[in-house]
Amino acid sequence: MGNCNACVRPESVESNRTASESNRGRRRKTKPNPYSELGVGAVGGTEATIRVLKDANPRSRICDKYVLGRELGRGEFGITYLCTDKETKQELACKTISKRKLRTAVDVEDIRREAEIMSTLPDHPNVVKLRATYEDDENVHLVMELCGGGELFDRIVARGHYSERAAAHVARTVAEVVRMCHANGVMHRDLKPENFLFANKKENSALKAIDFGLSVFFKPGERFSEIVGSPYYMAPEVLKRNYGPEIDIWSAGVILYILLCGVPPFWAETEQGVALAILRGVIDFKREPWPQISDSAKSLVRQMLEQDPKKRLTAEQVLEHSWLQIAKKASNVPLGDIVRARLRQFSVMNRFKKRALRVIAEHLSVEEVEIIKDMFTLMDTDKDGRVSYEELKAGLQKVGSKLAEPEIKLLMDVADVDGNGVLDYGEFVAVTIHLQKMENDEHFHKAFMFFDKDESGYIELGELEEALAEDSGETDTDVLNDIMREVDTDKDGRISYEEFVVMMKAGTDWRKASRQYSRERFKSLSINLMKDGSLQLHDGISGQAIVV
Repeated sequence: MGNCNACVRPESVESNRTASESNRGRRRKTKPNPYSELGVGAVGGTEATIRVLKDANPRSRICDKYVLGRELGRGEFGITYLCTDKETKQELACKTISKRKLRTAVDVEDIRREAEIMSTLPDHPNVVKLRATYEDDENVHLVMELCGGGELFDRIVARGHYSERAAAHVARTVAEVVRMCHANGVMHRDLKPENFLFANKKENSALKAIDFGLSVFFKPGERFSEIVGSPYYMAPEVLKRNYGPEIDIWSAGVILYILLCGVPPFWAETEQGVALAILRGVIDFKREPWPQISDSAKSLVRQMLEQDPKKRLTAEQVLEHSWLQIAKKASNVPLGDIVRARLRQFSVMNRFKKRALRVIAEHLSVEEVEIIKDMFTLMDTDKDGRVSYEELKAGLQKVGSKLAEPEIKLLMDVADVDGNGVLDYGEFVAVTIHLQKMENDEHFHKAFMFFDKDESGYIELGELEEALAEDSGETDTDVLNDIMREVDTDKDGRISYEEFVVMMKAGTDWRKASRQYSRERFKSLSINLMKDGSLQLHDGISGQAIVV
C-alpha cells in the first residue's frame, strides 16, 4: 500500500449527480455494481465515476501528503491502514473504502454521511478526530487519528472483568460521547465495545469512539424505522422499528452490564433468541458476581435498560447518577475469579481448538519455531522441560510484557490443556501460536487432516473423540456433543473443513457471535402487536412466529 494508485483524473461531478439520483432509494443485491468496471460506469454516453464525498477536492491526492502502510483492520466496505504524514512523520489511520463495494445509492449515502458526521462533530477527547478526506476513481479515504491501544472489547476479553471503579470510568466515557453526539443532533446507533479504542497501551489511556458508519443526524421528535446496529446491543424499540436517540443509552447500558459481569444481559444462541430476550427485558442480577456488586451500580444498569424509552435515562441523567458521581470511591475489588470461571465455561470446545493448535505446532517450520523455542528456554529456568506459573510470570516480565497477574493466571489456565499446573513445550507453542495469530491455511489443512483419519473430508464424532482422548483420556459425551453443536453449523452431524476453519479463526462464546451475528437476519424479524396486547415475533426467513 506504500504506492499511490489514487492519482487519476478528476471525475465529472454533474454526470455523477445524475447517476446517483437515478439509483436513489433502491437497495437490491442483484443490482449491477456501478463500479464493477474498474470503478467506471457509462452515464449518459460518457465515462464517469460517482462522486461520494461532497467536499473532496478531486485534484487533491492522498499520496501527495501521506504514505499508506500496513493493514490495521477491515470492515464491510473498507480497510484501515497505518498512514504516515510525509512531512511530520506523524502516524495516523486511514480508512480506505472501495467504491466497487458501494453497490447502491444508499451505500454511497452511508459513506457520505459518515464523513459529514465526523467532520461536523466538535473536537472531543473521547471521539476519534477526522483529519482529512480524499477521493479518487477507485476509493474514498478517511484520514483520522491513530488509536494504538486496542479495542475495549479485547480488554474485556483479556480481563474477564472490570472492578466497579474501572467500569464506572468506562461508563462515564461512553455517556460523555452519547451526550456530545445527542447535543449535536447525531444518533450513533452502533455503540458496542468493539467501536471504542484506547489511544495507547497505558492502563489510564483515553478511550475513543471510532466508528460512525451507522450514525445519522436527527431532529427532536423524529422517529426512525431501519433496523441497524449489533444484535446484543439493540434496544427493543429498534426491533419494533420505531425509535429515536434513546437507543444509544440502551446500548451503553448493555456495555456497562458486560463490564461488570463479563457476559451480555440478553444472550441466546440464535438471532431470534436474542431478539426475544431483548423484548422480554428480564435482567439477571442474581447469578455471580452480581451479589457482590453495589446496589447503586445495579440501579444505573436498570435505568439504562428501561424498556420504555420515555422513562429511560438521558445521557445527562446517566452522568448525574450517584454511582458515577462517586466513581472514584467505587469498589476496586476485582470481580475476576467467578467471571474467569464463566469464561472457561463458555469455552467448552476449547480442548478441540487447543488440540488443533498443538498439531499446528508440530508442523511449524524451523524459522517459525525458533523464536518461540528461545522464549520457552528463557522461561524454563530450572530446565525441566516445563514452565510453571512462577516461571511464566517471571519470563513475561523479562520480555517486557505488561500482563497483570489475573491475565497471566488466565493465560496459564487456558494453555494448560492437561490441567497438571505446568506448561509443556507443546502447550506453550500452541498458546503462543494462538496469541500471535500465526495460523494460516496450510496450518489449518494439516490440523484438519490430523483429525480426519479416514480422509473423508469430514471430522466425525468418533474421530473427534479419538483425537481428544489422546490428550487426557476418555472425553465426556456431553462435551463432545457441545463441540459438535457449536462447530457443525449446517447440522449434518460432522465437521467440514470450512466449519473447522471458522472455528479456528473465531472465538467460541458470545464474543464470537457479537462480531458475527448478521444484521440481515435481524432485519427479517418483524414485531406485531396482538389484540390482547402481547407482541408476536415473526422470523421472515424461517416463517416461525413466537408470542412474547
